[in-house]
Amino acid sequence: MGSNGGSKQANKAFKHYFDRAAARQLADQIAGVEPTFDCGRFVRTASRGLSQLEFMGRVKRFSDTLATTLPEDIPRALAILSASLPEPLADCEAVMDGWLQWPVGQFIADHGLPHFEESMAAMVALTKRFSSEFAVRPFVEQRPDETFDRLLALTTDPNPHVRRWCSEGIRPRLPWGRKLVALVKNPTPVWPILDALRDDEERYVQRSVANNLNDIAKDHPQSVVKKCRSWLRSSTLGRRWIVNHGLRSLVKTGNPDALAVIGFKAPRNLSARLSVFPKQIQIGEGVELSLDLHSAASVEQQLLVDYAIEFIRKNGTISSKVFKWKRISAQPEERLSLKKKHSMRATTVRELYPGRHRIELQINGQRFSETSFFVRK
Repeated sequence: MGSNGGSKQANKAFKHYFDRAAARQLADQIAGVEPTFDCGRFVRTASRGLSQLEFMGRVKRFSDTLATTLPEDIPRALAILSASLPEPLADCEAVMDGWLQWPVGQFIADHGLPHFEESMAAMVALTKRFSSEFAVRPFVEQRPDETFDRLLALTTDPNPHVRRWCSEGIRPRLPWGRKLVALVKNPTPVWPILDALRDDEERYVQRSVANNLNDIAKDHPQSVVKKCRSWLRSSTLGRRWIVNHGLRSLVKTGNPDALAVIGFKAPRNLSARLSVFPKQIQIGEGVELSLDLHSAASVEQQLLVDYAIEFIRKNGTISSKVFKWKRISAQPEERLSLKKKHSMRATTVRELYPGRHRIELQINGQRFSETSFFVRK
């Protein structure tokens, strides 16, 4: 995402980013181009009751306050917001600093639908500074033909932030964004845009294309495999990177067609032994995995080595997650030994609970050896 406004609040909890200080900062930004903007009213209204709201609720509060403080004429309001934006980003990987602009995108999403041209211009301006991936989603839902035509035309824009937006905004399952139900059911409108961006030289854009493929693969795996196979008929480094990254979820689940696209066939004459040490640890400690492989095949084999851990949930059920290990070129009759450390620390997305955790080796999507270790409090 973009820049401006986040670095001063880098030590704040994410939820608390949009506070009274942020309201004042956004008000000053707008007043810099519209002297009649009532900064005091905006700050008072936007700040009221924030402690009761989560992050997205706070963004919506700021957007609603913009609607009551800016001119009622929406095209005029959009022009003011666009003029108030900071300088365009120079660095494609500049993230975490542009969240002050998030309510601008929310305002476009909330009020811009009847004003297509003005809203599109505002989103192009915004995405050069932050992101318009959330703002465009109501347009994708309610004005799809116009929106897809415009995004397709913008895939040749000289600004990589704009090109990336063309893909990112139409991801069917964009994190933090509402699911685009029509595209989850039928991703056909997405393909022309991804086709247009498949040879983009900017990794920032390539990553969005790959993430879009990964989204679609959750509901239409064979369509994504077919698309990736067709792209690789004229292989480039960029396309290969997009395909590898875009098929990652299918590869982790052992989808044989996805594995074949990236060059991994079913293993032949392969034996494997997986062990773990120590056999008992406390939450927060780690284990070391040891793997002994023997490829008795008469030809070289490309092997994608992963492992799956069955985590115990709070209610006692099991949740399995696949982790990457290594890609190997195994020569005929070659014996190989691998080691890998795995930390069992709790994270923001996974709590850990005591009990026996099973580990299963996965090579080219097929399950081989297994072992287990015990986690205690």
